[in-house]
Amino acid sequence: MRGLLFFLVFIMVLFVSAQKESYSISNLKINTEYPHFGLMFIENDTKVLFTSYLLDKKGRFKRSLGNPILTIYEGSLSNTGQIENVKHVVIDSKQNIPQITSAVKSSDGKQLYITTTYTYKNKPEGIFKETNFHISVGEYMKGVGWTNFEVLPFCNPKFSYAHPAFSKDEKTLYFTANIRGGKETTKGGSDIFSVTILENGKFSKPKNLGSRVNSYGREMFPFISEDNVLYFASNRPNGFGGFDIYKSIINENGDFEKAVKMPKPINSNKDDFSLIIKSNSGYLSSKRDKGKGDDDIYYFKKN
Repeated sequence: MRGLLFFLVFIMVLFVSAQKESYSISNLKINTEYPHFGLMFIENDTKVLFTSYLLDKKGRFKRSLGNPILTIYEGSLSNTGQIENVKHVVIDSKQNIPQITSAVKSSDGKQLYITTTYTYKNKPEGIFKETNFHISVGEYMKGVGWTNFEVLPFCNPKFSYAHPAFSKDEKTLYFTANIRGGKETTKGGSDIFSVTILENGKFSKPKNLGSRVNSYGREMFPFISEDNVLYFASNRPNGFGGFDIYKSIINENGDFEKAVKMPKPINSNKDDFSLIIKSNSGYLSSKRDKGKGDDDIYYFKKN
Protein backbone atom coordinates (compact mmCIF):
# COMPACT_ATOMS: atom_id res chain seq x y z
CA MET A 1 0.00 0.00 0.00
CA ARG A 2 2.82 2.35 0.92
CA GLY A 3 4.53 1.63 -2.40
CA LEU A 4 1.36 2.36 -4.34
CA LEU A 5 0.91 5.69 -2.51
CA PHE A 6 4.50 6.67 -3.32
CA PHE A 7 3.94 5.80 -6.97
CA LEU A 8 0.77 7.91 -7.17
CA VAL A 9 2.51 10.90 -5.57
CA PHE A 10 5.41 10.51 -7.99
CA ILE A 11 3.02 10.50 -10.99
CA MET A 12 1.24 13.61 -9.67
CA VAL A 13 4.55 15.47 -9.30
CA LEU A 14 5.47 14.58 -12.88
CA PHE A 15 2.07 15.76 -14.12
CA VAL A 16 2.25 19.11 -12.31
CA SER A 17 5.83 19.64 -13.49
CA ALA A 18 4.79 18.94 -17.07
CA GLN A 19 2.02 21.53 -16.87
CA LYS A 20 4.23 24.34 -15.56
CA GLU A 21 6.79 25.77 -17.98
CA SER A 22 9.89 27.34 -16.48
CA TYR A 23 12.17 29.79 -18.30
CA SER A 24 15.41 31.65 -17.73
CA ILE A 25 15.71 35.09 -19.32
CA SER A 26 18.56 37.57 -19.85
CA ASN A 27 19.02 41.11 -21.18
CA LEU A 28 21.21 41.36 -24.31
CA LYS A 29 24.39 43.38 -24.75
CA ILE A 30 23.08 45.22 -27.83
CA ASN A 31 20.42 47.04 -25.80
CA THR A 32 20.84 50.76 -25.12
CA GLU A 33 18.59 53.58 -23.93
CA TYR A 34 16.89 53.40 -27.36
CA PRO A 35 14.04 50.97 -28.20
CA HIS A 36 14.69 47.54 -29.71
CA PHE A 37 11.71 45.49 -30.89
CA GLY A 38 9.99 44.00 -33.99
CA LEU A 39 11.93 40.73 -33.92
CA MET A 40 11.82 38.16 -36.72
CA PHE A 41 14.08 35.22 -37.65
CA ILE A 42 15.75 35.26 -41.08
CA GLU A 43 18.21 33.10 -43.04
CA ASN A 44 17.23 29.71 -41.61
CA ASP A 45 16.95 31.18 -38.11
CA THR A 46 20.65 32.04 -37.95
CA LYS A 47 19.95 35.79 -37.91
CA VAL A 48 17.23 38.18 -36.77
CA LEU A 49 15.67 41.39 -37.98
CA PHE A 50 14.74 44.01 -35.41
CA THR A 51 13.64 47.64 -35.27
CA SER A 52 15.43 50.54 -33.61
CA TYR A 53 16.33 54.18 -34.25
CA LEU A 54 18.42 55.17 -37.24
CA LEU A 55 21.70 56.51 -35.83
CA ASP A 56 24.35 58.86 -37.17
CA LYS A 57 28.11 58.23 -36.97
CA LYS A 58 28.19 59.64 -33.44
CA GLY A 59 25.50 57.25 -32.23
CA ARG A 60 22.75 59.89 -32.06
CA PHE A 61 19.36 59.12 -33.56
CA LYS A 62 18.33 60.89 -36.75
CA ARG A 63 15.03 62.74 -37.05
CA SER A 64 12.36 63.29 -39.68
CA LEU A 65 9.82 66.04 -39.15
CA GLY A 66 11.02 66.27 -35.58
CA ASN A 67 10.53 62.55 -34.81
CA PRO A 68 13.22 59.89 -34.40
CA ILE A 69 13.44 57.64 -37.47
CA LEU A 70 12.68 53.96 -36.90
CA THR A 71 14.39 51.53 -39.24
CA ILE A 72 15.43 47.88 -39.36
CA TYR A 73 18.67 46.12 -38.50
CA GLU A 74 19.89 42.55 -38.80
CA GLY A 75 22.25 40.62 -36.57
CA SER A 76 23.73 37.13 -36.27
CA LEU A 77 22.80 34.81 -33.41
CA SER A 78 25.61 33.49 -31.21
CA ASN A 79 25.71 30.17 -29.36
CA THR A 80 25.04 32.03 -26.11
CA GLY A 81 21.96 33.81 -27.45
CA GLN A 82 23.56 37.20 -28.09
CA ILE A 83 22.79 39.21 -31.25
CA GLU A 84 26.11 40.12 -32.87
CA ASN A 85 27.52 41.76 -36.02
CA VAL A 86 24.57 44.14 -36.16
CA LYS A 87 24.21 46.17 -39.35
CA HIS A 88 21.63 48.52 -40.82
CA VAL A 89 19.39 47.04 -43.51
CA VAL A 90 19.85 49.35 -46.49
CA ILE A 91 16.64 50.81 -47.96
CA ASP A 92 16.80 52.70 -51.27
CA SER A 93 16.65 56.39 -50.28
CA LYS A 94 14.65 57.14 -53.43
CA GLN A 95 11.77 55.14 -51.96
CA ASN A 96 11.26 57.94 -49.43
CA ILE A 97 10.14 55.54 -46.71
CA PRO A 98 9.74 57.61 -43.53
CA GLN A 99 9.52 54.93 -40.83
CA ILE A 100 9.71 51.12 -40.60
CA THR A 101 8.25 49.60 -37.44
CA SER A 102 8.56 45.89 -38.31
CA ALA A 103 9.65 43.64 -41.17
CA VAL A 104 9.84 40.05 -42.38
CA LYS A 105 11.96 38.62 -45.20
CA SER A 106 11.06 35.69 -47.45
CA SER A 107 13.22 32.59 -47.03
CA ASP A 108 14.66 32.97 -50.55
CA GLY A 109 15.82 36.49 -49.67
CA LYS A 110 13.98 38.07 -52.60
CA GLN A 111 11.19 39.93 -50.81
CA LEU A 112 11.01 42.19 -47.79
CA TYR A 113 7.64 43.01 -46.23
CA ILE A 114 7.63 46.14 -44.05
CA THR A 115 5.25 48.13 -41.88
CA THR A 116 5.37 51.81 -42.81
CA THR A 117 3.24 54.91 -43.48
CA TYR A 118 2.11 56.55 -46.71
CA THR A 119 4.21 59.17 -48.49
CA TYR A 120 3.60 61.59 -51.34
CA LYS A 121 4.71 58.80 -53.72
CA ASN A 122 2.01 56.33 -52.72
CA LYS A 123 -0.53 58.62 -51.11
CA PRO A 124 -4.00 57.15 -51.76
CA GLU A 125 -6.89 59.12 -53.16
CA GLY A 126 -9.80 60.22 -50.98
CA ILE A 127 -9.99 60.70 -47.23
CA PHE A 128 -7.68 58.66 -45.03
CA LYS A 129 -5.62 59.02 -41.86
CA GLU A 130 -2.02 59.95 -42.60
CA THR A 131 -0.99 58.10 -39.44
CA ASN A 132 -2.40 54.81 -40.76
CA PHE A 133 0.19 52.11 -41.32
CA HIS A 134 0.24 49.73 -44.25
CA ILE A 135 2.33 46.77 -45.39
CA SER A 136 4.56 47.14 -48.44
CA VAL A 137 6.72 44.56 -50.19
CA GLY A 138 10.02 45.35 -51.93
CA GLU A 139 12.81 43.58 -53.77
CA TYR A 140 16.58 43.64 -53.31
CA MET A 141 18.88 45.21 -55.89
CA LYS A 142 22.64 44.91 -55.50
CA GLY A 143 24.27 48.29 -54.91
CA VAL A 144 20.89 49.90 -54.21
CA GLY A 145 19.37 47.95 -51.33
CA TRP A 146 15.71 47.18 -50.87
CA THR A 147 13.64 49.05 -53.42
CA ASN A 148 10.53 49.07 -55.64
CA PHE A 149 8.19 48.84 -52.66
CA GLU A 150 4.49 48.43 -53.40
CA VAL A 151 1.55 48.59 -51.01
CA LEU A 152 -0.09 45.19 -50.64
CA PRO A 153 -3.40 45.20 -52.56
CA PHE A 154 -5.61 44.25 -49.61
CA CYS A 155 -4.51 47.30 -47.56
CA ASN A 156 -7.46 49.71 -47.42
CA PRO A 157 -6.13 53.21 -46.56
CA LYS A 158 -9.10 53.75 -44.24
CA PHE A 159 -7.56 51.23 -41.86
CA SER A 160 -4.15 50.43 -40.39
CA TYR A 161 -2.11 47.28 -41.11
CA ALA A 162 1.12 46.21 -39.41
CA HIS A 163 3.48 43.46 -38.18
CA PRO A 164 3.63 40.97 -41.09
CA ALA A 165 4.63 37.37 -40.31
CA PHE A 166 4.76 34.23 -42.46
CA SER A 167 3.43 30.76 -41.83
CA LYS A 168 6.23 28.22 -42.01
CA ASP A 169 5.37 27.25 -45.59
CA GLU A 170 5.11 30.97 -46.49
CA LYS A 171 1.70 30.40 -48.06
CA THR A 172 -0.06 32.53 -45.44
CA LEU A 173 0.71 36.04 -44.24
CA TYR A 174 -0.40 37.05 -40.75
CA PHE A 175 -0.66 40.67 -39.64
CA THR A 176 -2.36 43.12 -37.29
CA ALA A 177 -5.16 45.41 -38.51
CA ASN A 178 -8.12 47.48 -37.30
CA ILE A 179 -10.46 46.62 -40.21
CA ARG A 180 -14.06 47.66 -39.51
CA GLY A 181 -17.35 46.43 -40.91
CA GLY A 182 -18.67 43.14 -42.21
CA LYS A 183 -18.03 39.63 -40.95
CA GLU A 184 -14.29 40.22 -40.53
CA THR A 185 -14.59 43.36 -38.41
CA THR A 186 -12.06 44.02 -35.65
CA LYS A 187 -13.32 43.23 -32.14
CA GLY A 188 -11.05 45.63 -30.26
CA GLY A 189 -8.39 48.21 -31.04
CA SER A 190 -6.63 45.80 -33.39
CA ASP A 191 -6.94 42.11 -34.26
CA ILE A 192 -4.77 39.51 -35.96
CA PHE A 193 -5.77 38.65 -39.53
CA SER A 194 -4.42 36.37 -42.25
CA VAL A 195 -4.37 36.27 -46.04
CA THR A 196 -3.46 33.46 -48.39
CA ILE A 197 -0.53 34.33 -50.66
CA LEU A 198 -1.58 33.56 -54.23
CA GLU A 199 0.40 33.63 -57.48
CA ASN A 200 1.47 36.75 -59.39
CA GLY A 201 1.51 39.03 -56.36
CA LYS A 202 -2.13 38.42 -55.46
CA PHE A 203 -3.67 37.75 -52.07
CA SER A 204 -6.96 36.50 -50.70
CA LYS A 205 -9.24 38.78 -48.67
CA PRO A 206 -8.17 39.34 -45.04
CA LYS A 207 -9.65 36.84 -42.58
CA ASN A 208 -10.04 37.60 -38.87
CA LEU A 209 -8.56 34.78 -36.76
CA GLY A 210 -11.62 34.83 -34.50
CA SER A 211 -12.45 35.06 -30.83
CA ARG A 212 -10.16 32.20 -29.74
CA VAL A 213 -7.25 34.50 -30.62
CA ASN A 214 -8.59 38.06 -30.70
CA SER A 215 -10.20 40.03 -27.89
CA TYR A 216 -11.73 43.43 -27.20
CA GLY A 217 -8.20 44.67 -26.44
CA ARG A 218 -5.34 45.11 -28.91
CA GLU A 219 -3.52 42.18 -30.48
CA MET A 220 -0.06 42.80 -31.97
CA PHE A 221 3.16 41.19 -33.29
CA PRO A 222 2.08 37.70 -34.46
CA PHE A 223 4.66 34.95 -34.95
CA ILE A 224 4.17 31.35 -36.11
CA SER A 225 6.65 28.87 -34.62
CA GLU A 226 8.09 25.80 -36.32
CA ASP A 227 5.71 23.57 -34.31
CA ASN A 228 2.67 25.52 -35.57
CA VAL A 229 1.92 27.72 -32.57
CA LEU A 230 0.83 31.34 -32.89
CA TYR A 231 2.50 33.71 -30.43
CA PHE A 232 1.29 37.30 -30.10
CA ALA A 233 0.95 40.22 -27.67
CA SER A 234 -2.31 41.54 -26.22
CA ASN A 235 -3.39 44.05 -23.59
CA ARG A 236 -6.63 42.20 -22.81
CA PRO A 237 -7.89 42.11 -19.20
CA ASN A 238 -6.49 39.72 -16.57
CA GLY A 239 -2.91 40.04 -17.78
CA PHE A 240 0.17 40.66 -15.66
CA GLY A 241 0.27 44.30 -16.81
CA GLY A 242 0.50 46.27 -20.06
CA PHE A 243 0.90 43.98 -23.07
CA ASP A 244 1.40 40.29 -22.34
CA ILE A 245 2.44 37.44 -24.61
CA TYR A 246 -0.09 34.73 -25.44
CA LYS A 247 0.05 31.54 -27.49
CA SER A 248 -2.57 29.68 -29.51
CA ILE A 249 -1.92 26.18 -30.85
CA ILE A 250 -2.96 25.55 -34.46
CA ASN A 251 -4.53 22.08 -34.47
CA GLU A 252 -4.51 19.44 -37.22
CA ASN A 253 -7.60 20.99 -38.82
CA GLY A 254 -5.90 24.37 -39.09
CA ASP A 255 -8.11 25.85 -36.36
CA PHE A 256 -6.75 28.03 -33.57
CA GLU A 257 -7.22 26.78 -30.03
CA LYS A 258 -8.08 29.21 -27.24
CA ALA A 259 -5.14 31.51 -26.54
CA VAL A 260 -3.40 31.14 -23.18
CA LYS A 261 -1.15 33.58 -21.37
CA MET A 262 2.55 32.76 -21.16
CA PRO A 263 3.98 32.48 -17.62
CA LYS A 264 6.51 34.68 -15.87
CA PRO A 265 9.32 35.52 -16.56
CA ILE A 266 8.26 35.53 -20.23
CA ASN A 267 5.66 38.06 -19.10
CA SER A 268 6.15 40.82 -16.54
CA ASN A 269 4.04 43.62 -15.07
CA LYS A 270 5.14 45.90 -17.95
CA ASP A 271 4.83 45.65 -21.75
CA ASP A 272 6.04 42.32 -23.19
CA PHE A 273 5.72 41.64 -26.91
CA SER A 274 7.38 40.64 -30.18
CA LEU A 275 8.25 37.08 -29.13
CA ILE A 276 9.97 34.71 -31.58
CA ILE A 277 10.89 31.16 -30.65
CA LYS A 278 12.72 28.16 -32.09
CA SER A 279 12.65 24.86 -30.20
CA ASN A 280 13.25 25.72 -26.52
CA SER A 281 14.70 29.22 -26.83
CA GLY A 282 13.97 32.58 -28.40
CA TYR A 283 13.75 36.33 -28.02
CA LEU A 284 11.22 38.92 -26.93
CA SER A 285 11.00 42.65 -26.34
CA SER A 286 10.04 44.11 -22.98
CA LYS A 287 9.91 47.35 -21.05
CA ARG A 288 10.22 45.52 -17.73
CA ASP A 289 12.00 46.94 -14.71
CA LYS A 290 15.79 46.92 -14.54
CA GLY A 291 16.14 47.25 -18.31
CA LYS A 292 18.63 49.52 -20.06
CA GLY A 293 16.17 52.20 -21.11
CA ASP A 294 13.30 51.79 -23.54
CA ASP A 295 12.14 48.45 -25.01
CA ASP A 296 14.96 45.91 -24.59
CA ILE A 297 15.50 42.58 -26.34
CA TYR A 298 15.74 39.57 -24.02
CA TYR A 299 16.97 36.05 -24.73
CA PHE A 300 15.00 33.27 -23.05
CA LYS A 301 15.46 29.54 -22.70
CA LYS A 302 13.13 26.87 -21.41
CA ASN A 303 14.56 25.07 -18.40
